[in-house]
Amino acid sequence: MSDARVIRPLARTALLATLLLGGLPAGSAAQVFLASRPNSGLTVGPLFVRASVTPEEGPLTVDVLWSLVVPPNRSAVGLEQDVFLLWPSTVVPDPQQGSPDQTLTRYVEERGFTVIEDGRLELFAQSLYQMGAERPPDPVAGGAPFVTFVRQGGALGITPPATLVRVPWTPKLVNRVWLMNLRMRTKGLVKPKPRTWVDEVFWGARQRLVLSFNDVNQRAIFPMYFEHRDRVLRLADEPAQLLANFAKADHLKIDELSPQSARRQLSETLDNTDVVSLFLDRSEGISPQVLSVQYGYFSDLQSWAPVLIPIVFFALGNLAGPLARALLSRVGRAVAARVHVGRPDAARPGRTSGSVLDPAALARLKPGETTYADVLALCGPGAEEQEQLGASDRRLLVYRGQRVVPQRRWTFGWIATVDHWDQENHEVQITVEGNTVRDVQARVSRTRLTHPEP
Repeated sequence: MSDARVIRPLARTALLATLLLGGLPAGSAAQVFLASRPNSGLTVGPLFVRASVTPEEGPLTVDVLWSLVVPPNRSAVGLEQDVFLLWPSTVVPDPQQGSPDQTLTRYVEERGFTVIEDGRLELFAQSLYQMGAERPPDPVAGGAPFVTFVRQGGALGITPPATLVRVPWTPKLVNRVWLMNLRMRTKGLVKPKPRTWVDEVFWGARQRLVLSFNDVNQRAIFPMYFEHRDRVLRLADEPAQLLANFAKADHLKIDELSPQSARRQLSETLDNTDVVSLFLDRSEGISPQVLSVQYGYFSDLQSWAPVLIPIVFFALGNLAGPLARALLSRVGRAVAARVHVGRPDAARPGRTSGSVLDPAALARLKPGETTYADVLALCGPGAEEQEQLGASDRRLLVYRGQRVVPQRRWTFGWIATVDHWDQENHEVQITVEGNTVRDVQARVSRTRLTHPEP
C-alpha cells in the first residue's frame, strides 16, 4: 500500500462516498485494518483496543494490541506487507519517534484531503510469555507514521478529522507469541455531556466515551474504505475486545453502559481500576460494534452529597424563616413609609387607633345641658373614668386616641407617594358632675414620623 500503484482509484470514489454518507452523523472512535495488497488472506487476531481513562482532562491514551493470522493453507513467506489502520479521530505525534513520512502525506493530499497533523506513533512488540521487568517490550525503530486529515468544502462543510496510520512490516506481526502494540494519544474520544451547573457542582461533570470497531460511516474515512474494501482485514477466530480502563475507581460513577452485553468488573491486575469490556463478534462482518460508556468522576466532597444536601436544606429551612420574615418586615416598612393606598377624597386619610372623637360630636357637648347618657351616645363607651376622692358625684371621662396621617406628594388614583407622616395624639377630658357635663377639654399634639409604626 505504500506503493502508489496500490491506491490509485480513490479519487474516483471520493465524490460518491460523500454523497452516500452526506446524511450520516460523524463516526465515533473506530478502527479498520487494511492490507497493502487485496485478498491477502490475513486476518486480525487476537485484537484488543484499550483506552486508559483518568479524571484528568487532555488526550486519551489508547493501545491497539493485535497480531496477524496467516491462513492455514499458506506460508508466511511472500505475505510481507505494511498494514494500515484507519482511525477516525485526531492523534498526537510522539516527537521521539522521528520525522513524518512525506510519502504518506502526499498520498493523502493527492486524494483531495487536507493534512492537519502528521508524525509518528510509538510502536512496539510485546511477548506473551515474558512480560514486565523480565522482558520489556521491544520498540520498533521509527514507530508508525501517520497523517491526520480532513476534507474541506462541499455541501456539508469540513469533515471530522480521521487518521491513517502505516504499520511497517515486521516478522513479529505474524508470530503467534508476540502482540504488536500501537500506542496513541487521541483527541475526541471523550465528549462532555451537557449538564446544568447545579448537577456539575453537586454530582460532578459527565462524559461519554465511545469505542467501536468497523465503524466506517465517518465522512473522512468512508472514501478510504470504499476503494480498499477488498483489502480490509477481518477478525480471526481469536479473542477480540474493546476495553476501557477507568483509573481511581473509588471516585468513579458509571451511569450507563451500551450495549447490554458490555461487562464491568474490577481489574485483576491494576490497582483501583474498573474495566469495561465488550467482546467483538466476528460473525458481524463489517457491521459497526460500539461500546459506549457514560461516566463521571466525583471529588471527596461530592461523595458526601447524599448526606450533606439534606443537612444543608434542613439548616437553610430553619434559617430561611427568620431571615425571610426580617427581610419582608424591612421591605414592608419601607413600602409603607413611602406609599399610601386610600381614597383620594377622604377628609382625614390615615390610620386611627384608640378613641379619636369626631369634632362634630365634640361640638354637641354643652356644659350644663348634656347628660352622661348623651356623652356615651355621642362619644361611645370607650372612655377611661376617673373619680375624685371626696367628690363621689364628680367623674372624669377621658377619651384617648391616635391618628397617623400621611402627607401626600403625588397621587395616582387610590395610590399616593408620601413625603412624611404626622402622628396626632388626641385626648378629650369630659367632667361630669352628678348626671350633667360641667366641662370639656380637648388636646391634640402632633409628631413628625419618617415611617408609620406597625
